[in-house]
Amino acid sequence: MLDIQNLSFGYGHSCKLVIDNLSLQLPQGVVAGLLAPNGTGKTTLLHLIMGALTPRKGRVVFDGVNTRDRRPETLAEMMLVPEEITLPSMNINRFMTLYGSLYPRFSREIMERCIEEFRITDINKLNALSMGQKKKVYLSFALACRPKLLLMDEPTNGLDIPGKAALRRLMAGVLDEDTTVIISTHQVRDLEQMLEQIIIMDRGNLLFNHSVSEIQSAVAFRLNVPADATEGAIDSVPAPGGYNIMVENLDGDESPVNLEMLFDYVMREHEHMNTLIDNALKTQHHDEL
Repeated sequence: MLDIQNLSFGYGHSCKLVIDNLSLQLPQGVVAGLLAPNGTGKTTLLHLIMGALTPRKGRVVFDGVNTRDRRPETLAEMMLVPEEITLPSMNINRFMTLYGSLYPRFSREIMERCIEEFRITDINKLNALSMGQKKKVYLSFALACRPKLLLMDEPTNGLDIPGKAALRRLMAGVLDEDTTVIISTHQVRDLEQMLEQIIIMDRGNLLFNHSVSEIQSAVAFRLNVPADATEGAIDSVPAPGGYNIMVENLDGDESPVNLEMLFDYVMREHEHMNTLIDNALKTQHHDEL
């Protein structure tokens, strides 16, 4: 389990907090999307989770260990894929031999499968690759390390359309069931079908943290409905051919979650959205009794 406890962080003692008393828990094996506006602490939070930054207050505990302790055995079970990738001047075999040795569950077979799936061909000098190819190499390495905690910061930035499709296939095919994944992204449509948990933050504060199934129990999304169907909707936005709407889920329909619409509404009315979900869960629990 990942347990973030009352975490606060700012760059410099006199500066405004980037992360402000943030607490959340994620169970083992969940794939979570971390959504927030630009410059509001997503990347900082990922580095705090990795133990690369020292919080002013609070701590991050993974598998019972404070990640800031930077224990070698803990670091060997964690992996961060940054948005911008730098690779050394060496070929892929040397890279796998040198860096793979740091991760006890590293699989050369999985990395070779990823390289083939991503169609990476020129791998004799990694630092000479294009940005997109470097991203593919590093994603291949991260998946091949089979970490228990995988953090990904804008993983689809720089990838072409085939590369994004390959990433989805590989994550579905090679990730261990016990791997906890946090994906920080603005490109929600690239990976939204894989997400099981949605975390939304703003200005260092946690606004929303619910599973997709909890969201679906509370609200349903309708696409391209006529204007007269928007009456009574929680939210509506113009769309080609009509409106996209979010309505209270009164009939048990589990429609796909429109993440862009959910995000926009939570940014405006997070208290109301959290209340809707809490009430739906209470009703569900009462019905089960």
